[in-house]
Amino acid sequence: MAATARTPHATGFPAEGRCSYYVEKKKRFCRMVVAAGKRFCGEHAGAAEEENARKRILCPLDPKHTVYEDQLSKHLKKCNSREKPKPDFFIQDINAGLKDETEITEQLVPISSLSEDQLGNLIKKLRKASEGLNSTLKDHIMSHPALHDALNDPKNGDSATKHLKQQASILGNIEKLKLLGPRRCFVEFGAGKGKLSHWVDIALKDAEKVHFILVEKVTTRFKVDGKHRKKNSVFERLQIDIQHLCLNKIPVLREGKLPVVGIGKHLCGVATGVIGDIMWAKNISGP
Repeated sequence: MAATARTPHATGFPAEGRCSYYVEKKKRFCRMVVAAGKRFCGEHAGAAEEENARKRILCPLDPKHTVYEDQLSKHLKKCNSREKPKPDFFIQDINAGLKDETEITEQLVPISSLSEDQLGNLIKKLRKASEGLNSTLKDHIMSHPALHDALNDPKNGDSATKHLKQQASILGNIEKLKLLGPRRCFVEFGAGKGKLSHWVDIALKDAEKVHFILVEKVTTRFKVDGKHRKKNSVFERLQIDIQHLCLNKIPVLREGKLPVVGIGKHLCGVATGVIGDIMWAKNISGP
């Protein structure tokens, strides 16, 4: 963990009722709530003198957090990373591509390991395969009034401003395509904290019958979708890898017959291609 206990050079004090552990990488104190009479949260309890007698170890299910060694058995039964029953919309490798007996499995190697001649041959093959394709993509950088105040907040740092501009541009493009409206379901792939859906919801204001499905394969902290309690919009979060996601088996899409709009901001190129296939399959078998 790239963090240390509070050091003399640290300025300020932790908020009342919050952990006193100073996270050097983030230049701030941990924001986790502490138990009554304690100075540190469970994750950083080892930094407190009264807790030094108990050893904390990495969770074997998810090394991103720790647990008391003497409570490991109890923790494994309730850890958020434990194996859970698979929902109906989980179909193993449904979006992983075709697998049949004729498919030749070759060992994948990084491009950096190829020789100059091998790399040259690869480039020639790619150019030949892409002949005649309109591969020139134009940037359509736009904005949206829903983010006007947030974009002009003087408290924003460079990172916050960058993300807000990206979200505003995505909203502007969604509106340009006439996809921003009521009575539809927005599926955010690679949702993370859910901020893109958050801004879509704000842009829609009081539009009726709007459903949001946020797809994310890992447990996420500080989610913003939990703050939405509007009667006209519903937020639902699915913890699943898009490799195994079958849209047609999600109850609200199977029963509600809502048109589907796929959105995303944190996807790699491969995942973007998979999402295209998923949405195409949905369009030919449903709304």
